[in-house]
Amino acid sequence: MIKVAMTSVYVDDVAKAHAFYTDVLGFETRLSMDLGGGTLFVTVGAAEGAQQDLQLLLEPGQGPIAEPYRAALKEAGLPCIVFSVDDIEAEYERLRALGVEFTQAPLEQGPVITAVLDDTSGNLVQLAQPKG
Repeated sequence: MIKVAMTSVYVDDVAKAHAFYTDVLGFETRLSMDLGGGTLFVTVGAAEGAQQDLQLLLEPGQGPIAEPYRAALKEAGLPCIVFSVDDIEAEYERLRALGVEFTQAPLEQGPVITAVLDDTSGNLVQLAQPKG
């Protein structure tokens, strides 16, 4: 069986993104290493023991591949990643109270309710909750 072990999201500043993804979104740090020369290798994952085999790499987003990709996604209004939530209205209100900016409030879209936020690191992130 093949499973996703790690995926990445390009970010402007790894340390800043790490703070946002942990302190605001509520992920936990899985790995944090200083590779030298100002390069950090940081992964986060779901808190409270959930999805222990899945990590999100906060990848430096500078360079000839990452920059055009990120700019095109943002210009098109497309999220770079989707996170599932149990209660989208509660997460929307919690995150707004913490100052998170949303580009889309919770909206029914077929079988899911979605909301889109700015992760302060150059990305749009979608939250999704199945309806029903």
